[in-house]
Order: sequence, then C-alpha cells, then structure tokens
Amino acid sequence: MQLILVTSAKLLDEFIKLPERLHKNDPNWITPLHMERRALLDVKKNPYFDHAEARFWLVKKQGRFVGRISAQIDQLAIKTQGEKNGHFGMLACEDDAAIANLLLQTAEDWLRKKGMTRVQGPMNLSINQEVGLMVDGFDTPSMMLMPHDTKYLQAMILDNGYKTATNMLAYIRDANTLFPDALRKLAERDSGDKVRLRKLDMKRYDQEIELIVSIFNEGWHTNWGFVPMTEPEIAHMAAELRPIIDPNLACFAEVDGDVAGFLVCVPDVNEMIADLNGRLLPFGWLKLLWRLKVRGPKSARVMLMGVRKKYDNGMLGKFLPFRMIYSIESYIKASPLEQVEMGWILEDNMPVRRLIERVGGKVYKKYKVFEKEL
Repeated sequence: MQLILVTSAKLLDEFIKLPERLHKNDPNWITPLHMERRALLDVKKNPYFDHAEARFWLVKKQGRFVGRISAQIDQLAIKTQGEKNGHFGMLACEDDAAIANLLLQTAEDWLRKKGMTRVQGPMNLSINQEVGLMVDGFDTPSMMLMPHDTKYLQAMILDNGYKTATNMLAYIRDANTLFPDALRKLAERDSGDKVRLRKLDMKRYDQEIELIVSIFNEGWHTNWGFVPMTEPEIAHMAAELRPIIDPNLACFAEVDGDVAGFLVCVPDVNEMIADLNGRLLPFGWLKLLWRLKVRGPKSARVMLMGVRKKYDNGMLGKFLPFRMIYSIESYIKASPLEQVEMGWILEDNMPVRRLIERVGGKVYKKYKVFEKEL
C-alpha cells in the first residue's frame, strides 16, 4: 500500500470521487456535487480554514486508489472547549482492515505531532458541517449535509481503539401526518399581541441569517461539541442557502416585538441531484433548477431550530417550537413535499426528542462520533 498526501488538484479530484466507486452497488448512495466538495476542501473558499488547518491522504494499492482520510485541527474548537481535540473525517475505504488501520494511524500521527491529546470523528470537516458516521438507516438515501457511509466502517474504527463519544439521531415525518389535537389547540391558542410568527424576509436576507446564527450560538452553546459560527462562516452559509431557501419554510417567533426563536426547513438538494453523478455540466444545472423551482422537491430537512436561552425554563420555551412547526404545516401540506427530516439530534437531548416525537417524527437514521486518547 502506498500512502499519498494530497497536494495537487488532480489528487484532490481522486480524493473527492473515491466514494462513488465504493458505493457503486448501493442504490441509496447519492454522489455529492463535485464543485461543492471542491469548495468544502478549498482553503481559499471555505472560511472554516480561517481558524483551522487540515491534511488529506489517499491510499493506493495495486494501481488504484482504495482509501482516503482527512485530519483537522480547529483552533476555534480548542478555544471554545478548552481541550486539545483534533478531528479526522472524510473516511472512506474498501472493505480491508489494513487500509483503515493505515488511514486512521496516519491521521492520529499527524494530530499527535501537532500537540493534540485526543482525536474525534468523523467530522467533514467540522461540527457545523457533516458530522458522524452513519451506523443505522442504510436502507434510505441521506438528505443534504448528512453522511452516508459503508456498513463495515464502524467495526474498523472500533478495532482501532476508538470509543463512542456521542450518538446522534435523525427523525423523519410524513408530510401528511396530522398535528395532534392537543398540540394543534395549543399552537392555535390566542396569545394576544405577545407572540407573533412571521416568515423569513428575503429583502432583509443577510440580517435574517445573522439573527438565526446569533440565536443558534446562544441557545446551543452547551451542546456536545459546540463551536460558534464566525462572521465569515455566517456569510458563507447565507450565500450557499440563498438559491434553495424557501421563505415559506423558514419561520421566526417574536415575543413583544423581539425575535425569540426560529425554524429553518430547506428543500433536500440530494433528492434533486441523485441522477447527476456529481456533475452540473453540461445540463445538470437545468435539471436542478427545474426540479427546485418548477416541479418542487418531495423532501425537505429542518436544518436549524432554536429558542433564545432566556426562554428555556419557561412556558414560552416549550410553547414556541410547537407554534413554529405548526406555522409551516399548512404550506407543507399544500406543497409537493412528502416527507420532512428533523436532525441531527443528540441522542441524550430528550426535550427536543420528545417535541419531535409528539408531532409524529420517527427515528430512521443513527450516527456516531468516535474518540480516542492520543
């Protein structure tokens, strides 16, 4: 086996395209857009690299590429968490333990030499992008920004001395599921002028995204692995979401005129690129545009939802999420949408899990993040 550090555009293309061959017999695999993967791994385009560094490796055997991995050090994560945790990610390889061993040991060695005391992963590339290894739910395609892995990887990671750091879940909800009567009455209850719900205002799009991230950073800072989003990352996310975001699926809750919470549901891009094989040219972009704007998506994902910290322990903190979900319900039922994913959710986040289950969500995928002392 030959270990190769990715140092050229040609090698980066091999790195990006390797999973396509590994999943060629998997009917639920969806190839990410190559241009999106290149942008993710480009130090000049991804603002993650303003506070992080990474290395990418390939393994070659008998003339073909058989595995890949990344290793990352995020200084913002270290500052936020107060621990020297490095990360591995982008892990993919043939069903051969020797390949996985070489990849993981290579990432660990680099992190150890850089002074890290623990490795966690997979993270592609950070907690605010694709996180975890899919360990259950292989029978359905993964939605946008959610990983889809080969079944044998979990055993390979465990055999290298890793333990589970955290478990995460994704829920699915049929778009025609009726809101339970008790919750519907709660959501429809007149709160006078105190609570007002509104759609995302595309004329103030950048400010709306900043509001979302400020509430996210405030409300989720105690979650496992939390790393705040920086201003460049906020701007980058806003630019990426703008072409696909539907203001009817994004909701703000205001209390006495101040924004208290938000919900962002986005069309599932994966569904619309499933047959493009990662390529938008020459005509893939026309298909994507037609499916998004004319036909309409059949699936969507609740990417983000949050309520300001000061409402956590009061009735409003319990009431606002139901109001926000209910506020987009009628639009979903009138649209071509057939299902909505809600995730990921930490397995031990019981308040959010109970909320999702009360409105009809069912667990359909499970993910793990692993860790190992260095």
